[in-house]
Amino acid sequence: MKLYLLRHGPAEERDATNARADRDRALTSEGRAKVKRIAEAMAAMELSFDRILSSPFVRARETAELVAAGLRPRRPVTLCDELAADAEPADLLPYLADLKPVPQDMLLVGHQPYLGALAALLLGSRCDRAVDFKKGGLACFAWETPRGGEATLVWLLTPGLMKRMA
Repeated sequence: MKLYLLRHGPAEERDATNARADRDRALTSEGRAKVKRIAEAMAAMELSFDRILSSPFVRARETAELVAAGLRPRRPVTLCDELAADAEPADLLPYLADLKPVPQDMLLVGHQPYLGALAALLLGSRCDRAVDFKKGGLACFAWETPRGGEATLVWLLTPGLMKRMA
């Protein structure tokens, strides 16, 4: 299985002037434009996905939907509570193991530091920040099975590299 991890695009700031709850912060107009360019780069790389799972937080869901609109996956985006910013990455593994049929190419859209901790878990690292995902950063892992075992990091792209690719 190829497992792709994508951090959401730039979103509204979380500060005293923004009364929205963290889960309700949306992509900015700049963030939407950047995610569309990322989707163009993914299309140029000829990526396709059997499944796209997204955190239910607004900025991640919007990112996943923009990518899906650009790539037209076989199935609609699925919201997954186990990918929420405040969830535990280890709780995602049983969820993935129960997916039927087992996807060959799956995109997970989420947040940092969650994605960094998930990457560390996949790589068998004890460091919870084995991979630092920039907003819009994309990584590809080769993973034998969601039932356990370590994955191999195939590549990691920054948003700047993907912008040049689009």
